[in-house]
Amino acid sequence: MTRWLVPLLALGLSAAAPAVTIVDGDTFVLAGQTIRLWGVDAPEGRQVCVDDRNRSYRCGDVAREQLRGLIARGPVSCEKRDRDGYGRTVARCRAGDVDLGAALVRAGWAVEQPHFSGGAYERAEAQAKAARRGIWAGRFELPEAWRAARRAEAKPPAPPPGLCVLKGNINAKGRRIFHAPGQRDYAATAIDTAKGERWFCTAAEAEAAGWVAAQR
Repeated sequence: MTRWLVPLLALGLSAAAPAVTIVDGDTFVLAGQTIRLWGVDAPEGRQVCVDDRNRSYRCGDVAREQLRGLIARGPVSCEKRDRDGYGRTVARCRAGDVDLGAALVRAGWAVEQPHFSGGAYERAEAQAKAARRGIWAGRFELPEAWRAARRAEAKPPAPPPGLCVLKGNINAKGRRIFHAPGQRDYAATAIDTAKGERWFCTAAEAEAAGWVAAQR
């Protein structure tokens, strides 16, 4: 039986961990912990892309199977980098000596998130684009944009109550930020009250509730 080895200091797991359960193209469960790969973003499970013959296909399903194949190559080791707004451990992981994030990006089944990775996978993504591998062979929507569109379809933004036009948003890292009309991200920010997001009437009200002003 394959053993999935995880450094104790990295994730707080025992040396011999149980098999990995694949959630999607950039997320898996190891020893009861949900791990989101650092610095990359794979197509979602229901996401549809278009291949080089103009045929639609479930690119999220293909990305998930790609990750499954990579993880099967050897023991998994992870270095924790962060924890996201959904409580998942964000980590840079390897299967044997293969960097999972780099391999997914190089094969064209994930895109880099440079605002998190700092360009660590820039070369791998350039190689995938140049060779037209994976999703780069045809047309696709960035996973982040696809998720945002699905959220907008599912929950049309509610009109602000009265003159309360400040948008209290919770970002992917769990930070509470409020946006005012005229700021860069105001129009694109949708309020999802199910997640705890809300409208505010004044900056003082937002700050008292624990939100901080957006910088731009």
